[in-house]
Amino acid sequence: MPRWPRRYHSTDFDRGPRLCFHLKPGSYDTTALIEVLEQVKAYYRGEPVILVWDGLSAHWSRAMRAWVTEQDWLTLERLPAYAPELNPVELLWSSLKTRELANLAGDHLADIADATEQGVHRINHNQHPAMVLPPLAGGRG
Repeated sequence: MPRWPRRYHSTDFDRGPRLCFHLKPGSYDTTALIEVLEQVKAYYRGEPVILVWDGLSAHWSRAMRAWVTEQDWLTLERLPAYAPELNPVELLWSSLKTRELANLAGDHLADIADATEQGVHRINHNQHPAMVLPPLAGGRG
């Protein structure tokens, strides 16, 4: 059984934007998200990070906003409401659900996490991400 939480990061610093993915049992609240962001900060050693987030309340809580104001390495960008075509994670999920997670009925959460990890690595190591991440219906592609 794997250790939790699981973290996935692309490690090729010369390729520009990188996909980071974090899995844990249960849900994320503000405290859990700040812990993840502390790990991101350590992983990227203070390198500037732009984080694109949706409107989840834990993303924009008073505690989160206070924490973020003290982080000179982190820039948050908020997605507009009801704009899935702008959300990169929607493209990720679309790709994973048509390949690694298609018809998968894992016996354990670890089975799903392993398949997800394989898909994230597939996407991170593809030289032509536009060929891996299909455009969303109605989105620009």
